[in-house]
Amino acid sequence: MDKDETRTGTEDGEIADFSSLPEGAIANILSLTTPSDACRSSAVSHTFHAAAQSDIVWERFLPIDWEDLISRRKPNDLNFDPTTWSTKEIFFSLCNNPLLIDDGYTSISLEKRSGKKCVMLGARELSIVWGDTSVYWAWESHPESRFTEVLVIFKVWWLEIRGKISSRMLSPATTYVAYFVFRTRERRYFGFNIDPVDAMVGIVGSEHYMKSVCLDPYFDNPHQRGRRVPRAGCNLSRLEQPRERHDGWFETELGEFRIDGGDDEVEIILKKVKCIDSRSGLVVQGIEMRPKMNPA
Repeated sequence: MDKDETRTGTEDGEIADFSSLPEGAIANILSLTTPSDACRSSAVSHTFHAAAQSDIVWERFLPIDWEDLISRRKPNDLNFDPTTWSTKEIFFSLCNNPLLIDDGYTSISLEKRSGKKCVMLGARELSIVWGDTSVYWAWESHPESRFTEVLVIFKVWWLEIRGKISSRMLSPATTYVAYFVFRTRERRYFGFNIDPVDAMVGIVGSEHYMKSVCLDPYFDNPHQRGRRVPRAGCNLSRLEQPRERHDGWFETELGEFRIDGGDDEVEIILKKVKCIDSRSGLVVQGIEMRPKMNPA
């Protein structure tokens, strides 16, 4: 937005300057835009800058249930203290620092451009076949995980991970993309470049989005650390490949789904049950759901 965009035509043909409106009126106008628009408008004039700091604006950008979500945070979370912050500071804290809620097993943050909710189900919130059997899996702490514990594969043949979440936890009228967030154990990671893994995402009781995904971040170097080459006929280049995140973890896109309101339950499934080769070294942080970003 530039200075020319603050002026508009009136019924008698005269030009009116938005900056001459009361600050409260401008704040109401900005609250109907987006967080990105509100921040850009601060450069237009002093009046717009003052209006863009208003609680009227940032309360509209926060999720309608934000106070309930904050009340569910971990009691010892000293990094989040809304009692001393403005509404704008609360908004950006939720954008930049995922908030742990529900005993610390789920994290919630906001997408900065839209204010829509991003949710990650930690490994403790997932249903993992044999996840509590120490022969196959182990719960461990990890210094770079947002959660207290992650789950590590020792050795499995049957891989099945399921997550469920109420649509009320997500932003309405939004298309979401689900991601599997993981790392690998150096020198112990094998078996994930042999066959693809099946992913299914959708509303419980409706048709699911299905695809095959790769959980091998090093698929393009099959000889690294002596891993076995892919099975004949398995073309990894045509599968969804992992990408490294800004936090150092990897993520693989599992599929997308639409939230249109109501009280539906979303289900995310990742599995490979017909296996003759074992797998090891997968470190599971969780499954994250983020709003689908439209191409610029």
